[in-house]
Amino acid sequence: MIATIRSQFNKDFSEEKYKAFIKDLNESYNFHIRFRVAESPVFISSDFKTKLIQASDEIIDFITKPDFKKITERAIPANCYVPNETNHSHFLALDFAIVKNEAGQLQPQLIEMQGFPSLFGFQDFLGNKFKEYYDVLKTLNNHFGVSTAEYKATLRKFLLGNHQPENVILLEIDPLLQNTAIDFILTQEISGIKPVHIGDVIRDGRKLFYKNEGRKIEIHRIYNRVIFDELLKRDDLTIDFSLTEDVDVEWVGHPNWFFRISKYTMPFIKSKYVPECKFLNEYKNWPADLEHYVLKPLFSFSGTGIIFNLTQKDLEAIPLNERENYLLQRKVTYEPVIQAPDGLVKTELRLLFIWDDGEARPRLITNLARLSRGEMIGVKFNKDKTWVGGSVCFFED
Repeated sequence: MIATIRSQFNKDFSEEKYKAFIKDLNESYNFHIRFRVAESPVFISSDFKTKLIQASDEIIDFITKPDFKKITERAIPANCYVPNETNHSHFLALDFAIVKNEAGQLQPQLIEMQGFPSLFGFQDFLGNKFKEYYDVLKTLNNHFGVSTAEYKATLRKFLLGNHQPENVILLEIDPLLQNTAIDFILTQEISGIKPVHIGDVIRDGRKLFYKNEGRKIEIHRIYNRVIFDELLKRDDLTIDFSLTEDVDVEWVGHPNWFFRISKYTMPFIKSKYVPECKFLNEYKNWPADLEHYVLKPLFSFSGTGIIFNLTQKDLEAIPLNERENYLLQRKVTYEPVIQAPDGLVKTELRLLFIWDDGEARPRLITNLARLSRGEMIGVKFNKDKTWVGGSVCFFED
């Protein structure tokens, strides 16, 4: 989207350089990255950056309302409620499609929102690797007003709070088997926080422990990466701690906020940057133009259960008592804006925020991007394609 940068990047690009780049990514930590990394970053002009900030501010205005918790109380399934909820989410991720508005101008449009962490470690690593291979990127920034050293220091302090690294864990289900395992490895390098499998957490009354090199270490703080949707499906796990017990531990990323800031929140936000959406149980008559809508289950992860080519039969098949758990959202048409050697590619941008205790609003610190040629964004929907996958945005100042 910055024409001069795009032109120079594409001139500098070659398949041989891309293969070397991927090899470098995989060998830097002797770990094969389990998702496809795209050939190119996304280049964001200063005027589009302004639109992204404005869109984010309007969404955050709603999240920071005094009655936000009351509005979103029904968002948390009863079997997923975790005690000792924090006053606000520690994380915010806002996913924006790039679309054209009625005036033909490029504009961000909210697709998803999450009160949950994302690839904070990997995105810094990826951005720096792109800069090593492409000199044209050195005039741009993938973070927001800070250097890599400052970014890492901020992230480390934020994740640790007032605790020693050994008393803080990154909690996940089989962390090194996850697609995002490279992020956990990088997070440990930045902060000293060890990734711990939820089945290895030991509960003794209200206290939690894990073992490291034979030592039993008390857990004071949890950086939570467990998604309930996955946890509830894993009936093969033997666990002492299922997240919902009342225990003496601090959370950085309390699990309840995964539900409060989610698809559930979107119908309440009125903004030109948020598509029309409504809970399914609120409809007395279905829209006549269903081809312009998409059906989304509220409690699903990574695109599962979404119906794009929607019919009235699909809607009627959902029992009345379950319709409150579905969202009907007006389709968003992605505008292909990334010029690849063999055509245009769509993209989705995720702005990543942290929210310190005592602060009035979340703080934007980094980003990620995903490139797509398929109907849905996401690496599993773009198999056997090129110039698709995970990436990073570089911004004009």
